[in-house]
Amino acid sequence: MGLISLLWGIGMLLWMLLALIPLLGAMNWLVIPFAAFGAILGAIGFALTRRENRGRAKAGLVINLVVIVVAVIRLHLGGGLF
Repeated sequence: MGLISLLWGIGMLLWMLLALIPLLGAMNWLVIPFAAFGAILGAIGFALTRRENRGRAKAGLVINLVVIVVAVIRLHLGGGLF
C-alpha cells in the first residue's frame, strides 16, 4: 500500500504542477479528490505495516497532503473557492 500511495502521490504532484499553468487551474478540482484517495491509501499503508517499513507509506501520505494543500491554495487564489 505504501508503494502505491507513493507512486500515486508522484502522479498527483505532476498533475498538480500541470494544473498550475494559467487557464488549466480547473483541473485542481480533480486533483484534490484523487490526492485524497492517495492520502487514504498512505494512511492505511502506514497503519498496516511494521514500524521499520513505514517509509514509503509516510512519504506517499506527505506528498498527497502537500498536493492537496497546494491545490486548495491555487483554487483559492484563482477564485475557484469562496
